[in-house]
Amino acid sequence: MMDQVTAVFGIFMTAFYIGVGIYMAFYAKLNIDVAIKNLVAYPFMLFGVYRGFRTYQKIRDLFFKKAGDENDE
Repeated sequence: MMDQVTAVFGIFMTAFYIGVGIYMAFYAKLNIDVAIKNLVAYPFMLFGVYRGFRTYQKIRDLFFKKAGDENDE
């Protein structure tokens, strides 16, 4: 049960990382150098995409696989 809760929480964290990255890259008017802002924003977006892929795999395994299906790995 706890694995399912953390898998669903991963969806919100994925949206958070991608959202913060997009906000920093395109909308934030920060008083820092553009290169530094991009060095922070784009890894946030990339990590969000990676986290989304891992969350997708975890949700697929926890919610949509039958108990006997272990052939995929």
